[in-house]
Amino acid sequence: MKGSIPEYKGVWTLGEQRGKEISSVSYELLAWGRGLADKLKTELSSVLVGHKISEENIQSLIHRGADKVYVVDHPLLEHFTPDGYGKVLKKLIEEYKPSIMIASATTIGRTVMPVLAAMIETGLTADCTGLDIEEGTGLLLQTRPAIGGNVMATIKTPEHRPQMATVRPKSKRPLPADNSRKGEVIKKEYPEDIYSSKVKFLEFVKDKTAEAPIQEADVVIAGGKGLKDGKNFKMLYKIAKLLDGAVGASRQAVDMGWIPYSHQVGLSGKTVSPRLYVAMGISGAVQHLAGMSSAETVVAINSDPDANIFKVSDFGIVGDLFDIAPVLISKLKEIKNQRK
Repeated sequence: MKGSIPEYKGVWTLGEQRGKEISSVSYELLAWGRGLADKLKTELSSVLVGHKISEENIQSLIHRGADKVYVVDHPLLEHFTPDGYGKVLKKLIEEYKPSIMIASATTIGRTVMPVLAAMIETGLTADCTGLDIEEGTGLLLQTRPAIGGNVMATIKTPEHRPQMATVRPKSKRPLPADNSRKGEVIKKEYPEDIYSSKVKFLEFVKDKTAEAPIQEADVVIAGGKGLKDGKNFKMLYKIAKLLDGAVGASRQAVDMGWIPYSHQVGLSGKTVSPRLYVAMGISGAVQHLAGMSSAETVVAINSDPDANIFKVSDFGIVGDLFDIAPVLISKLKEIKNQRK
C-alpha cells in the first residue's frame, strides 16, 4: 500500500490453525517477530483467521510472545481459501496499518501472501531464511537463497507497506511459553461478502503416505531417480520410520508418479529445513538443492562420485544405494532394539 509510511507501525505474524490446534509454525513466527519488534521498539501482534477458534489457542499466542491477537472467526472461514482469507487480512491491514507482516512458507502462507500482496499492492519476499532490521532506516531485511541456492540475496521494500515476507518452517525455535504473559485480544466482524470465496470447498483428503508434512520434520529421507522404481520407496519409508522422520523426493521421482507431489522437495515443491537430510539416488539439480540447502546436516548416497549433491553434503557415500540401504535399515533396527 502506498501512503504515509510513518502511519504504519508494528510487526504482525499470521497464525495458522489446523482443525482445532494451533500449528507450531505460528510459534516459530512469533520468535522471528519478537526479535524484529524489540529492535523497532514496537508491538508484536498475531492474526488468527478461521472458525471455532478457542480462547486457549488465542492465549497460547500471547504466551509465546504476542502483545496483541487479532481474531476473525466465521463459519465461511473454517476451510482455507486464498481469496476469503486474503480479503479478511486486507481489511485488517487497512484498518490497523502494520509496518511488517510475516507468514510461514507453508501451503497456507505461500498461497495467501501473494494474493494479499497483489490486493494491497506491496512487495513480498518468499522462503526467507533470515529476517533483520536495517540500522538507521528501520527497514526489514529479507534474506533468501537465490540463483538455485548458490547466493544469498537480501531484499528491502522501502516505498510500500506493509513489508511482507514468508519464512521457512523450522528456521527458528519457538520461544518458551510464558503463561504469565498478558496481552490484548481484538475480535473483528465484517460483512458477509468479505468472507465469501470464488473457491468451493469439496472435501479434505488426507495424504495417507505421509505421517506429517515434510516441512515440519526433523529428519527427511529423500529419494530420486536413482531408486529406479517407485516400489523402492518402501526402503525409504522403513528408514524414515526408524528415525521418526518423513519421506521426501526429487521432482523427477514425483513426475514419474512414484510418490505424491506432497513429498517433493525443491523450488517447485516444498522447502525443508530438517536437522538431518538424507539424499538417496538424488543427483542434486539446483532446483532440488534450493529446497533443502538449509538442512543442518546432509548425507548423500549416490553411485556417481561427481554427483552435484556431494557438493552440499556433510557426509557422502559413493556406492549402490541398493547395497547400502539394507545395511542401514539393519543397523538402525539393531540400535533401536538396544534402546528398548
